[in-house]
Amino acid sequence: MLLYILKRLVAVTPVAFGVSIVCFLLVHLAPGDPLSAILPADATQQTIDDMRAAYGFDKPLPVQYLIWLWHVLHGDLGVSIATGRPVLGEVSRAVVNSLILASVATALGFTFGVLFGFVAGYRRNSLADRVASALSVFGVSVPHYWLGMVMVIVFSATLGWLPPTGAGPDGSGNWRPDFDHLRYLILPAVTMSVIPTGIIARTVRALVADILAQDFVEALRAKGMDELGVFKHVVRNAAPTALAIMGLQLGYLLGGSILIETVFAWPGTGFLLNAAIFQRDLPLLQGSILVLAMFFVLLNLVVDVMQTALDPRIERA
Repeated sequence: MLLYILKRLVAVTPVAFGVSIVCFLLVHLAPGDPLSAILPADATQQTIDDMRAAYGFDKPLPVQYLIWLWHVLHGDLGVSIATGRPVLGEVSRAVVNSLILASVATALGFTFGVLFGFVAGYRRNSLADRVASALSVFGVSVPHYWLGMVMVIVFSATLGWLPPTGAGPDGSGNWRPDFDHLRYLILPAVTMSVIPTGIIARTVRALVADILAQDFVEALRAKGMDELGVFKHVVRNAAPTALAIMGLQLGYLLGGSILIETVFAWPGTGFLLNAAIFQRDLPLLQGSILVLAMFFVLLNLVVDVMQTALDPRIERA
């Protein structure tokens, strides 16, 4: 297993290098001047040239990339053009908040998705299967930003049960594990969990139905094994794929939460990216996208290793 992990780490290295190139080029190919956010309208050409030199925008693009990559490898993501604060600190705080939100949403989605999937898989073509399948299709199909606005209207504006936006009552943007801050987490987490619930439910339903139709299940029942024992075998066979789907959903939620975080004003990476896009803050955009992309790469590596450890049938070559 250790040799397999080392091989996977070696394979991840060129992927990470390619991700850094794509991240750098995509941001630089976007139209507009990033310095327009901080320069006055009547700025002289000398001032503009000095600012471009200060941020390294006067150098050729390959040189800019190499300088940027060198600083990144030393833990320096640059300085935000809009705020003047280090990008690493801005991104770190946002990643923590997004990770909290995405983890809770993934846990909710995995719990209800597995529940719906097993019910539908065990009770195929029954009313329970139809209800679980309908809920799964709804979860995959509904626009989550629209659902978020509906949740705010119903549970905040109409009923007044939960706060509509933010991460805490003090407005600091730092979520803490207490009751007051937990109330701010409920609406965005539930809204974000709808899509992974539907995806995991549909995947688990298909897995369970396929496993129950295999010969070894009939053989176990023929030997006199009770349904609880059969259920354990079904879970063991379905676990690797379900785990892989859960890991991918966590990565998708962490990197694709910009609409949810904007609707609920949750101070995570999505909210930070939204502000950086409108402000044309290139260092902040690059740092945020790079951290999210690298997290997704590492998450795929972890899921791959865990899936291989759980299922000995997977080739480790």
